[in-house]
Amino acid sequence: MQEPTIQYVAAAIFAVALLHTFAVKQFERLSHRFPRHAGLFHLLGEVEVVFGFWAIVLVLAMALLVGGDGALDYAESRNYTEPLFVFVVMVVAASRPVLRTVMSGVSIIARVLPLPTPVAAAWLGLAAVPLLGSLVTEPAAMTIAALMLAPQIFRPKVPEAVKYLALGVLFVNVSIGGTLTSYAAPPVLMVASTWQWDSAFMLATFGWKAAVAVLVNATVATIVLRKHLPAASAADTALSEAPVPPAVALTHLVLLAGIVLFAHHPVAFLGLFLMFLGFTQAYERHQSPLIIKEALLVGFFLAGLVVLGGMQRWWLEPVVSSLEPLALFFSALGLTAITDNAALTYLGSLISNISDESKYMLVAGAVAGGGLTVIANAPNPAGVALLKRGFSDETIGAGGLLLGALGPTLVAAAAFMLL
Repeated sequence: MQEPTIQYVAAAIFAVALLHTFAVKQFERLSHRFPRHAGLFHLLGEVEVVFGFWAIVLVLAMALLVGGDGALDYAESRNYTEPLFVFVVMVVAASRPVLRTVMSGVSIIARVLPLPTPVAAAWLGLAAVPLLGSLVTEPAAMTIAALMLAPQIFRPKVPEAVKYLALGVLFVNVSIGGTLTSYAAPPVLMVASTWQWDSAFMLATFGWKAAVAVLVNATVATIVLRKHLPAASAADTALSEAPVPPAVALTHLVLLAGIVLFAHHPVAFLGLFLMFLGFTQAYERHQSPLIIKEALLVGFFLAGLVVLGGMQRWWLEPVVSSLEPLALFFSALGLTAITDNAALTYLGSLISNISDESKYMLVAGAVAGGGLTVIANAPNPAGVALLKRGFSDETIGAGGLLLGALGPTLVAAAAFMLL
C-alpha cells in the first residue's frame, strides 16, 4: 500500500474523519430537526462510530483502487490486539464486584481525609484512580473512574463548562497517570522494549512528575466542583446496595489481573474473558448488567483508528524524525490531538540513533497531550462512551473537550519540562 494515490486518499479520509469528530454535536441536533432520518443522524452523531465508519470507507476505496484482495490484505495486516484488550478490560473493570471493591477503598480513604466525604471522593476519583492505571492499565482506570464519577459530576444539573473541565482533567490524568510503570500506558508500551525502559526507569524519569501534575489537576478541578457535588458520594450510594461475597469479588479481581498480565496475548486474555462471562452467568445475582454495548463501540472506534492510522505513516514519520528535542516535544503535544499518541511514539521507536533527550521529549509530549481529543489516547473513547449521557444532547463536543483539557495539559507539560 505504498502507491501515492492510495496514500493521498487515505490522508483525505483521515482528515474527514477528524472533522467528523468535531461535528458530532451537529449531527445529533440534526436528528432532532429531521425526525424522519433521526436514526441515520444519530448514528453519525455517535463519536465511537466515527473512525470505524470511515475505516470501512477507506477499505472500500482501496478495493476500488487496487482490488478487493489488496484491500482485504491490508485490513488483515493490522494489529487489533489493543481494541480487543480495551473491549475486554472495560467489561471486566466495570463489573459490579470490581467497581464495588474500588469504591469501598475510596469510601474508606475519603472518610479519613479532612474534607467532606463527597469532595474527598471526587478528588480521589480524579487523582488516585488515574494513578491506579499504572497497575491495572489506563483503559481499566478510565472505566472505573468514569463509572465512579458519573453520578457525582457528569449529571444534568452540573454546568456544562464545569463538566468539560472535569472531563479534561480526567482524560489528561489518565494519560499521564499510567507512566509510573512501563506497561500500562499505550504510548510508553510502544517504546519500552525497544529503548529498554523498565518500570524503575519510568517511575524515576516520568512517574513522579506525572503524579505531581495529577494531584495539581485533581485539586484544581475539585475546588471548582465542590459547590456542585451531591450530598452523598457515589461510593457511599453503591455501598448501600446488597454486598458482594468476598469470594466473588476476589474471583473478578484475579481474572482482571490475569487479563492485564496477558494484555498483549489475545488468545490468553480472550480465554480469561470467556471464563469471566461464564462466572458472571453462574453468579448473576451478584452482578449488574455488563457494559457489552459500550465496550464494543469503543473497540469499533479503536479498530477504525488502527485501520486509518496505518496509512498515515508516510507523512507522520518524516515530521517526527526531522525535529530537534524541544520542537519534538511541542510537535508531539500538538500531533497527539489529531492522531493516537501510541502511533506517534511507535514511529519514534523506528528512528535509528535517536538521542535520549529526543526519546524523553517525544514520550513526554505524547502523554501530556493525551487528553486533548477523543482520539489522542486509547482509553478516551471509553470515557466518552460512559460519560456522554451527562452532557447536553448526550454528546461530548470536541471543542468543549479541547477547551476543558487545555489547562490540565499545560500543567502536565510544565511538570515534564520543568521538574
